Amino acid sequence: MSKVKVTSTNFENKKILAEECSEVYAANIIGGQWSLVICSWLLQGKMRFSELRKSIPNITERMLTLQLRKLEQDNIIKRKVYAQVPPKVEYELTEIGYELRPIIQQMEQWGKRHKYLYAK
Repeated sequence: MSKVKVTSTNFENKKILAEECSEVYAANIIGGQWSLVICSWLLQGKMRFSELRKSIPNITERMLTLQLRKLEQDNIIKRKVYAQVPPKVEYELTEIGYELRPIIQQMEQWGKRHKYLYAK
């Protein structure tokens, strides 16, 4: 996963837009290809890494790890590590993460309508 250079004009534009526009700020957090999919699965409750990996077959382990870290950093999900052997790690949505439920559901409905009406 490539990152935008902090010194680039693109980075500055994204930063300024996110500061001025709440919609852009939100899209930067959940707008990635995998973020919404991960959040959709976690709406059903806590899941282990391996469960998420099986639920999202086309995602690589590296990408899943990166996306989980980003969502955790943005306080959308929380990670709980159990002190046991073998290690057990569970992921779940935070309170603000669960607030995405109606948004994700509306996006799903809109996507179905748009796909039916306009995708060919």
